[in-house]
Amino acid sequence: MGRKNEAVFFEALRSFGTSNDVGGEECHAKEPIARRKQEEIVNALHLGERSRASQLLTEFGNSDRALKVQSFFPIFEYCSRTPDPLFAMETWKLMMEKDIKLSGICYFFTIKALCKGGYLEEAFGIISVLRENSDIHPTLPVYNNLLKACVRMKSLKYASECLQLMKQDGVGHDIFTYTYLLELAVLQQDVSVVHEIWRECVNRHSLDIITLQKFVWSFTSLRDVASAYMALQQMVSVAFQCKRNKEKESNKGVRFGIEAKEVGDDGLSFSGQPLSGTVKKLLGWSFDAIIHACASTHNILLAEELMSQMQDLGLEPSSGAYDGLIKGLVYVKGFHDGMEVLKVMLQKNIKPKDSTLAMLSESCSRGLELDLAETLLDQISKYNHVNVFNELLEACDNLDQPERGLRVLAKLKYLKLMPDIRTYELLFSLFGNVNVPYEDANSLSQADAAKRINAIEMDMMKNDIQHSHLSMHNLLRALGTEGMKEEMFQYLNSAENQFFYRYAHLGIEIYNTVLHSLVEAKETRMTIEIFKKMISCGFSPDAATYTIMIDCCGIIKCYRSACALISLLIREGFCMNVVTYTTVIKILLSFEAFDEAFKLLYQACSEGIQPDLLLYNAFLRAADEKGRIDVIELIVEMMHQDKIQPDPSTCGHVFSAYVNKGFYSTALEALQVVSLRMISEEDDGVEECRLKYEDLILNEHSVAQSQIMKIFKDSPFLAVALLNLRWCAMILSTVSWFPNRSLWAKRLSSEYTSRHCG
Repeated sequence: MGRKNEAVFFEALRSFGTSNDVGGEECHAKEPIARRKQEEIVNALHLGERSRASQLLTEFGNSDRALKVQSFFPIFEYCSRTPDPLFAMETWKLMMEKDIKLSGICYFFTIKALCKGGYLEEAFGIISVLRENSDIHPTLPVYNNLLKACVRMKSLKYASECLQLMKQDGVGHDIFTYTYLLELAVLQQDVSVVHEIWRECVNRHSLDIITLQKFVWSFTSLRDVASAYMALQQMVSVAFQCKRNKEKESNKGVRFGIEAKEVGDDGLSFSGQPLSGTVKKLLGWSFDAIIHACASTHNILLAEELMSQMQDLGLEPSSGAYDGLIKGLVYVKGFHDGMEVLKVMLQKNIKPKDSTLAMLSESCSRGLELDLAETLLDQISKYNHVNVFNELLEACDNLDQPERGLRVLAKLKYLKLMPDIRTYELLFSLFGNVNVPYEDANSLSQADAAKRINAIEMDMMKNDIQHSHLSMHNLLRALGTEGMKEEMFQYLNSAENQFFYRYAHLGIEIYNTVLHSLVEAKETRMTIEIFKKMISCGFSPDAATYTIMIDCCGIIKCYRSACALISLLIREGFCMNVVTYTTVIKILLSFEAFDEAFKLLYQACSEGIQPDLLLYNAFLRAADEKGRIDVIELIVEMMHQDKIQPDPSTCGHVFSAYVNKGFYSTALEALQVVSLRMISEEDDGVEECRLKYEDLILNEHSVAQSQIMKIFKDSPFLAVALLNLRWCAMILSTVSWFPNRSLWAKRLSSEYTSRHCG
């Protein structure tokens, strides 16, 4: 600060005021030099030698010469700037002991030091003393310092008290006060206050570009995009008015956006008015803020318009602006549009922000584009959180790609990122069980699963992360899938103890997981024991619990118990759904009670419950076992009428039922029809498949079959259907690609129509 400005500064302090530290101008001390005693004290503080500084201060106070209040100004100024409120108060105490009357400057710097140091209560105490002293009164700069500290410390109580004192003392507001009032309004999440401040500022002050930028920040922080856009227009207008001649400022405006002012006779354009670097930065920050606000409010049209207007102004959109635009596009349209903008950035040699890459990677993971998600993940230079890895791990889990998940986990470990509980929830789901869907558990897979689970739990302990309901659920489900019953019981008991000591309920979902695994393993005795234990502990079964126990009744063939459970289910206020009906129907079918099973099926339909593939397959399985061709044909036609596509189990039951009765030709015809319907229920879909795969089906070379097997990984049902058709073609020498023209299909349709019309 120059000598002239410094003189003005201290002159203002004589009345206990200043042009404003709060407004942004700080007093910069000269380099410490050890000439006078005051400067030796400041020098010691500057070097961090507090004990020596205290000793020097004591010596200074005990010196023979008469001390004046001005002698302490450098010390107070340094304490306010550092800040060092404790040494300021130590100096204050010394002056009081020596009967040196404190001036307004001492009060100002002390309050400033206390405010900066976070000692709000002490600062308010000094203000109270001052207000009782008629000689010195707190002025606007002091209150601004106080208000700034209140906002910085997010103390709404003290901020309210500060504003009340200002009102009582008749102290008005300057532009800096409004700045802190804006921050206070954002802290309170009150956009109406920001609008009120805007109106007051516009009426009382000529807003500069910095203040307008503060308004833009406030409006965007409170998601008021329209008001932020209006303030931005004013920013642009002010920016260009500063570049014009004073004679033209009063009657010519700048065209900008929807609410633009009219262009003057000189036809002013953006490109002809270059802006300074500082102004460009302020405008750029404001554009970025509004574009990000557009993303959070899904206002993509305005975000794209702002990007275009930036270029019209000669402002090159920054990586931050592109970050906001891409986020908005991903939220509204999906990652494909975001990737197109990313390509434009790379063409312009604009390096995307890590947050942009992370957000795109997460979106690609949710869209199951794993290759692209992993590529984007590898391009991130600094990871701020683990969520991007979690999204990719979840996608790996959904697509059953543990190998890729292992790579993601290895990268996570290499970067030494701290996993969160969601990471472990996904790890238990992805790596907890070893077998692929078409393999059964064995001793080797169980041993491998135990090692994996133990490794995951050890890592949880290392990072001091406790189980959540979902992580325990996934762990128990993995053990159940591997048939590790004893381990599952151990973990269940451990989970009960853990959640008990954390004053939390284990949750009915976890018990349901254990019950379901036991029913799948046909461990009915253990299932009933766990169910009784659950009831005795005060847990209320839900609809899923009742359905699992009804399934257990089916295994032990106890229809009476199943009916009792259904009664309890309805009494508890639950409704029977398709899963419940399927479970009860399976019990009836196990007793060959086909008529009662069909009555229950029709009852479900009358209640608006749509039968699914599992329910129809339950009928087909029982009919196949009992040789009921009539049931097979009725169910196949019902599936066709309901547009429910068969699966390989459907094909197997239909085919074997006819073969077991010796109807070989009908079996092949039915297999063709059901296999084609497994591809598509629509003729267009079947025709598309014929054009694509007919050569593979009719080709007798083994290579053709190998090519069909490659399809199995991505589309197992399609691969099975093609293999069925290929086998039929080898026997019949041809394949009919029109399932509805089949005599067998026509007969089933005719009988179904007669049954329902009759």
